[in-house]
Amino acid sequence: QVQVVESGGGLVQAGMSLKLSCTASGLIYRDHAMAWFRQAPGKDYEAVSCLDNTGYSRRYGGSVMGRVASSRDNAKNTLDLQMNNLKVEDTARYYCAVGHYSSCGVVWPVSEFDLYGQGTQVTVSS
Repeated sequence: QVQVVESGGGLVQAGMSLKLSCTASGLIYRDHAMAWFRQAPGKDYEAVSCLDNTGYSRRYGGSVMGRVASSRDNAKNTLDLQMNNLKVEDTARYYCAVGHYSSCGVVWPVSEFDLYGQGTQVTVSS
């Protein structure tokens, strides 16, 4: 069975940085696009980033564009998300997601991904 474990979240002050990591197992990792989604209390999932199966094609959500960078290592089945200049509105639970397809569309709805992990909480204080 597929297992995904996210880590790296925490409580930080606005303006600081965090690096989230994800490790997946039980799947042919290199066949799948991978994405980060986040969900704040009472809100829908928000797309943060999407990398195609090779990692060469990368897309970022508008609210984080220019402040985050994602990468993957297909040899280690890992996905990272470096977040810089964090804002209070970045506070959410972050999930690593396995794509149904190998590529990322212009938009990447959560319905095209599976979220297997528990997520990791990021809390940004002012």
